[in-house]
Amino acid sequence: MAIDQKNNLFILIRSLTKSEKRQFKLFSGRLDGNSNANFMALFNLLDKMKVYDEAAIIKKTPIKKMQLSNTKANLYRQILVSLRLTPQQQTTQIIIREQLDFATILYNKGLYQQSLKVLEKAKNMALESQENNIAFEIVEFEKIIETQYITRSLSSRADNLAILTKELGIKNVLASKLSNLSLQLYSFLLKNGYAKNEDDYERTKTYFFYHIPPFDLSQLGFKEKLYLYMAQMWYSFIIQDFKGSFKNAYKWTDLFVSNPKMIQTYPVFFLKGNNYLLDSLFYLRYASKFKQVLHTFKNALAQDNFKHNGNTKLLRFLYLRYNELNLHFLNGTYSAGIEIITEIEAHLNYYELKIDAHHIMLFYYKFACMHFGADDHENCIKYLDKIVENKELGMRQDLMCYARILSLISHYELGKDEQIEALIRNTFKFLLKMDDMHLVQAEIIVFIRSLSTIYPHELKDAFQLLHGKLKQLEDHPFEKRSFLYLDIISWLECKIDGKAIQEIVIAKARLMK
Repeated sequence: MAIDQKNNLFILIRSLTKSEKRQFKLFSGRLDGNSNANFMALFNLLDKMKVYDEAAIIKKTPIKKMQLSNTKANLYRQILVSLRLTPQQQTTQIIIREQLDFATILYNKGLYQQSLKVLEKAKNMALESQENNIAFEIVEFEKIIETQYITRSLSSRADNLAILTKELGIKNVLASKLSNLSLQLYSFLLKNGYAKNEDDYERTKTYFFYHIPPFDLSQLGFKEKLYLYMAQMWYSFIIQDFKGSFKNAYKWTDLFVSNPKMIQTYPVFFLKGNNYLLDSLFYLRYASKFKQVLHTFKNALAQDNFKHNGNTKLLRFLYLRYNELNLHFLNGTYSAGIEIITEIEAHLNYYELKIDAHHIMLFYYKFACMHFGADDHENCIKYLDKIVENKELGMRQDLMCYARILSLISHYELGKDEQIEALIRNTFKFLLKMDDMHLVQAEIIVFIRSLSTIYPHELKDAFQLLHGKLKQLEDHPFEKRSFLYLDIISWLECKIDGKAIQEIVIAKARLMK
């Protein structure tokens, strides 16, 4: 019987490219007997499996049940060692670590001078790429060797090493504090979304300014600036200061423009910076600039020197596709946006073992909104149900809230009156439980509940009344977040004017050009 498909070894083998599999087979065959070893039999079988099946492994290989755990661990390690030797995995960090390993081997053999030469090379690489943590580790190792290998220049070298250790220590502590602040703010955003009220705002503001360490911007290196801009950007996002998030995301990406070599060293940060720059422009509704930045981003990723590996390929897919959908939202071209959903879903299935539930649910919400904009409410509800029914989604409570609100509206549009009352009750309970009831949400729910008592000739007036109330809240510091998730204003205008939402949004987009 097939068991949990998310087996680490199985996932690792599934992630290997053809060239990596070929490399592993050559690597594992370097010693006599390995080709017939248990771990190779296990590799060959798992490579053919579509679903991890332990019973089939016991039946089709010479591996006994009591040997399976150790064989899997051995195979996992052998694959990682093989991958470490492939050219595609030779990142700056791995090369420096490799030199550090070589220096350790030479040191253990008592070849101190040779070890110091290797360490000097590794240290220069680390300092050039601003890998200050590794550089600190290397300098500490140099100090150990210097206590055993006496040279005429020991006095001046000891001073130099002590000074460099102090400088690196200060930089590492500052970078650590900034990265911790950035991580905590990001965690808050994932769990709670944007600041919902004055308490959230004050708590975020107090936390940010209490934990941000003192710094001199002119003295900061690449890494420290990167973490600083990240922390400032998350803070701006949480308090819904999208001009501030744009400014800091721009500084983030401009770091890479000013230091192009760092794109190869930190490709993930380059990808993320551009994604958040686009996110900020999307929330600012700056369509022309959004399109320009997206075009520049795509060109950068198409360059031959951009590092493509499993991680960057996944992020490239997530960020490009997510922002392609956002461009359709900005332009109001919902029907065109729907055309790329099938292709995106195919990629989501391909990457299913690598993408977390949070990102998948974000895509589903985008898919639902795209169908809502195209007046396809059946498919809108289909994607919203995937979000509402996800019991494992312990983050983005805001996403869960607005999925329920949008589902209510789509059920109304489809005339499913018999389901609306139950949905309203469940939505009210959920919002109260999450402590996320706001004026915009309450107005929408009360309005939908009242529709059954309104005569047809009074509907337009009712829509206009709600439209007037919500327009007053569009710029409210804590209510405006509702309009980031749901373009309720355009929906109301389509009901008032008797037009399709797509037509309304396209007209707005033209006015903003």
